[in-house]
Amino acid sequence: MPAARHYESETEPPSTGSVILPGGRFEVRLAPRLVSPAQAETLPPGGVDALRRERYRGLLAEARERTLRIVAPVSEADMNRVHDPLLSPLVWDLGHIAAYEELWACRRVGGLEPLHPELAEVYDAAETPRPARGDTPYLRLDEALEFMDAVRERTLVVLAASDVSDGSGRLSRVGFVWEMLVQHEHQHNETMLQTLRLAEAGVYRPRARPMPAPHDAGGPATVRVEAGVFPLGAGPERFAYDNEVPQHEVSLAAFELDRTAVTNGAFREFVDDGGYHERECWSEAGWAWRGEAGVERPLYWTDDGRERIFHRTEPLADELPVMHVSWFEADAYARWRGRRLPTEAEWEKAASWAPRADAKRRFPWGDDPPRRTRANLDQTGFRPAPVDAHREGASAYGALGLVGDAWEWTASDFGPYPGFEAFPYREYSEVFFGSGYKVLRGGSWATRAHTIRNTFRNWDLPGRRQIHAGFRCAADG
Repeated sequence: MPAARHYESETEPPSTGSVILPGGRFEVRLAPRLVSPAQAETLPPGGVDALRRERYRGLLAEARERTLRIVAPVSEADMNRVHDPLLSPLVWDLGHIAAYEELWACRRVGGLEPLHPELAEVYDAAETPRPARGDTPYLRLDEALEFMDAVRERTLVVLAASDVSDGSGRLSRVGFVWEMLVQHEHQHNETMLQTLRLAEAGVYRPRARPMPAPHDAGGPATVRVEAGVFPLGAGPERFAYDNEVPQHEVSLAAFELDRTAVTNGAFREFVDDGGYHERECWSEAGWAWRGEAGVERPLYWTDDGRERIFHRTEPLADELPVMHVSWFEADAYARWRGRRLPTEAEWEKAASWAPRADAKRRFPWGDDPPRRTRANLDQTGFRPAPVDAHREGASAYGALGLVGDAWEWTASDFGPYPGFEAFPYREYSEVFFGSGYKVLRGGSWATRAHTIRNTFRNWDLPGRRQIHAGFRCAADG
């Protein structure tokens, strides 16, 4: 597999041309490099709307290029089979990406009939839950790729004729539906990498870019966030999912937050101290889960002090964030330390606010887009970096690594903000409210940089460990 191309900004779209991946199996036609309004002396025909359409054409092409690069090294047999009942066959994800794009771009915006109406239920994530997907008549690899190509061809025709102006309907206004399609494909990239991580050793052999070294200089163990009113959630200026809005004020007491995520080295102390067998460290539900699951250590740790990372098993690196732990394990560790998990409001304030601030930051370091010197995102490292490696990504309060490397479990249940309205469909967020899901924040190494922001809310059940998740601890201030 050729090394993936990297851009100075991870959100920069690709140049004109094509990429043919190993074996000639996939070919991706790339959109022209975009020109921002600031770079253009005159607007193209169609003005701002034409620039928006061109931008989304490029983003859609880049997203598809990345999807196919991820799966290019995977054999056809491994694409088509179930690797773990918790996740879908990889080829199901490809068909679902196409079906979702067809639903929202071709059918809802373009008014077109579906290409495969008989597959609507197969690729409906709500109608066909993960454990059942391996038994459905999903398209196999060649058919799924043909479906993706056919849908994309129709999508681009619809996009070229779409109204993406400020005054268009809610679904299309300022390109909402097109942004949703890009982010949906990015999110499935991360899910597919979860599947490949769960697969047997040798199924996936990624070529990873080097990770930065840890810093030698020390720093405080915690940061302090003062009490005060804080605007939680996303404002109306940019794309956000329905569960991120409306923005509303909350009042928080002062608290302390770990400066970095909990490391492998720190978590190993909990394991060595018998933390998995100390009843007082666990909630009632956590203790029942631990006993039923027979868990003794994080998911990919071995009993001889090593960790499996895709096809390799390596000595455990103490400076990396502990990952693939459940919410129950994170909560137990925090109790063992005499601390707790932060609420999602505390997490977001630490990431996006500042002393004497009058506006939120989109990212911990500010509003500029992610770069590799700020955060470990965008998949091509295929692992986390040392917890203190990205000093340029510090928040105003001095916390490191709040975005990238590992999703972080919070104490909060997943629920609606006051004034929540499901849009554009209930199944994205609303159906999960009140069902025991816990909120995660911050993204991981497997999260696309274009998708993450301080207000993004992820969620999973407290016993799940397949997600690229770690945590940090908090305490009342």
